[in-house]
Amino acid sequence: MAKKTESAKCSFCGRPAEMSEILVPSADKPNTYICSYCVESISEILNEYKTNASGKGVSAKAESLGEIPKPKEICEFLDQYVIGQTEAKKYLSVAVYNHYKRLSQTDDDDVDIEKSNVILVGPTGTGKTLLAKTIAKLLDVPFTIVDATVLTQAGYVGEDIESLLTRLLQVADYDVAKAERGIVFIDEIDKIARKGDNPSITRDVSGEGVQQGLLKLLEGSVVNVPPQGGRKHPEQRMIPVNTKNILFICGGAFDGIETKIAHRLNTHVVGYSTSPAKQRYKRDNFLKYVAPQDLKSFGLIPEIIGRLPILTSLEPLDREALKRVLTEPKNAIVRQYVKLFKMDGIDLEFEDATLDLIVDKAIEYKLGARGLRSIVETIMIDSMFDSPSSNEKKLVITPDYALKKLQKSEFESLEK
Repeated sequence: MAKKTESAKCSFCGRPAEMSEILVPSADKPNTYICSYCVESISEILNEYKTNASGKGVSAKAESLGEIPKPKEICEFLDQYVIGQTEAKKYLSVAVYNHYKRLSQTDDDDVDIEKSNVILVGPTGTGKTLLAKTIAKLLDVPFTIVDATVLTQAGYVGEDIESLLTRLLQVADYDVAKAERGIVFIDEIDKIARKGDNPSITRDVSGEGVQQGLLKLLEGSVVNVPPQGGRKHPEQRMIPVNTKNILFICGGAFDGIETKIAHRLNTHVVGYSTSPAKQRYKRDNFLKYVAPQDLKSFGLIPEIIGRLPILTSLEPLDREALKRVLTEPKNAIVRQYVKLFKMDGIDLEFEDATLDLIVDKAIEYKLGARGLRSIVETIMIDSMFDSPSSNEKKLVITPDYALKKLQKSEFESLEK
């Protein structure tokens, strides 16, 4: 301890000896001191740095339960953009709400709530990706959508599994503590299924190998993430990210899984049945009865299925739902085209019979809601090309006009 002389002062803040409780001298340089106030400040900075680096203390900054959107509020928000799919919305809303509650847990809580990772199964064009994009608008935690089709095992051409978290880091502005509370939607999860129910005896670098690599991410572990992604920058410094509090939502079409469900239910997709027990199932939507063992038969390994405890399906959209998709949501397809023409000073109008024709064609081609956009685009492409240069102020799309444009583009040849 230094003597409180007039010449002694803190070398960090310049505080004189008489204004400090204690001055600690340097063991290396003479007449160099640090006061007690600076020691306390440095201690606080170090504690904050260690807390953020380890990922602990997140719950202290987490939202109170009163600020968290309730499951019904999340579902009502989804209703504004996604038509139907009541069950899937319910499962997704509860999973996201529980994720918030996990983040609001205190460190001294004696009950450790585990993650509720979700897997959505449904035909193409039923709204799996749209649900994920819509819920991202509502949340105030980092949210990213990644595609499983580009992933391969480490050491092969393609994206490494760790690159899934690179997008999450980018969304969180490379704030690791913030990214460790985020949500990742893995799309096309069915594309990494192994080719058969039996374990592969050869390398399946974009299938079973990727599933095994995903295990550590889904369950929760510290993963070294390349900040710039991939192996293009081998000199980059890896960022350790703890996936314990990252919620994973997976979606996939699982095309052909209906036959496996029918086989498990001891019924048939086609043909006759005399047993009333076999007839009680809705044959037009076998996905409603999807179970974990069906995913295993399709090609997902049991370890992956066990780490995705919440399984729900999306229903195929019927005629009425498809028509509502055209007009009702905030980002409805018809509204988008009306807005595009309005920007050119043209009032666009679709006759009700035209909308029926578009829906019929989408059902005929089995394209789902995603097919509605391609059909409308085919009908409107000539008008969008000519109208900006014309003087017309109103355009009405009739069924005859729509059918003529579909035939011209050979859309009708798909039917044959």
